[in-house]
Amino acid sequence: MKPAGHPLPSGDRLMARLLVSTLGLAGHSVEHASQFRSYDGAGDPPRQRRLAAIGGRMAERLVRRYQAAPRHRRPELWFTYHLYHKAPDYLGPRVSRALGIPYVIAEASHAPKQRRGPWAGGHEAAASAIASAELVLGLNRADSECVLPLMSDPQRLVPLKPFIDTKTGVEAAGQRHRHRDALTRAYGLDPETPLLATAAMMRPGDKLSSYRVLGEALTRLTSRPWQLIVVGDGPARTDVEAALAPLGGRVTWLGTLKPDALAGFFAACDVYVWPAINEAWGMALLEAQAAGLPVVAGRAGGVADVVTDGQSGYVVPSRDAPAFAEALERFLDDPAARSAFSARAREIMMRDYDIGTAAQVLGEALERLILPSEVKP
Repeated sequence: MKPAGHPLPSGDRLMARLLVSTLGLAGHSVEHASQFRSYDGAGDPPRQRRLAAIGGRMAERLVRRYQAAPRHRRPELWFTYHLYHKAPDYLGPRVSRALGIPYVIAEASHAPKQRRGPWAGGHEAAASAIASAELVLGLNRADSECVLPLMSDPQRLVPLKPFIDTKTGVEAAGQRHRHRDALTRAYGLDPETPLLATAAMMRPGDKLSSYRVLGEALTRLTSRPWQLIVVGDGPARTDVEAALAPLGGRVTWLGTLKPDALAGFFAACDVYVWPAINEAWGMALLEAQAAGLPVVAGRAGGVADVVTDGQSGYVVPSRDAPAFAEALERFLDDPAARSAFSARAREIMMRDYDIGTAAQVLGEALERLILPSEVKP
């Protein structure tokens, strides 16, 4: 997938950067061993074979480099983020075996149905890597069912809730009136009208499908006052505009915002809305809740693990526009409920989904791997 230093923003890149920060908070220094990308989105077996060969050569070079380094400069473990059949790890297992160090994966997924498909090579490589891992940090509970059978010891799979640095969002929520005033003035919006926020890349496939369900749901609520504010851009922008065209002037387009502006945007709004078709969990869902937005989201992947249904928001079937509209209607009709859900969302995010909590879980899990064998519990 994208390395942490990739120029294009994405949830995957953000989580990679957060994991690096979390490792630092847990007392570890991090070296980016390689910028190599094994991702094959097209299902091209010859390309997969080339990537595997390149990965093998790179692994050999890394082994030689680390073996030539002084012992105190050699790594204590190898850490790989987001491994699956389209992006297997051709480096970590080989380097770990050669150096005799633990191999750790964060967010591994396994899809048995891909065993005979166009990603068969990547599927086999990913399965082999998962089976060899001393520790798999499960960020998405939905992955557990297929990952566990690959592991010799189920205790090697340690749950780690998706997380963010909630401080930025919580601070923005404390300045809600200032952020709302700035947003409504800049775009000529009525500050008394409920503002619905969504933030997502505009690309074909699941993202576009989510925008279409959102548009269909909102057309059912035109008798109520609200304004949808959309953050994002991408190659499917024209199709997204068409999907939301029936809403007319009720849509405000902000384009792409810098990461440090998102918290203020969320804090200025009233409800975060996203059908989340085939989302792993959605980083924006976490960021919005930290800034005090109750959520209406689709039930897909790990979304129900990051939105507490009935407390911080409502989780409905991803492709069910009527159910989505009905859930949102409750927030539109009941400002007191929005306020209660807002407070609960911030509380849950700070307690369970903050980077500090993640650092504690991650630090304890890694400590058990890298302690000298004679003092391990």
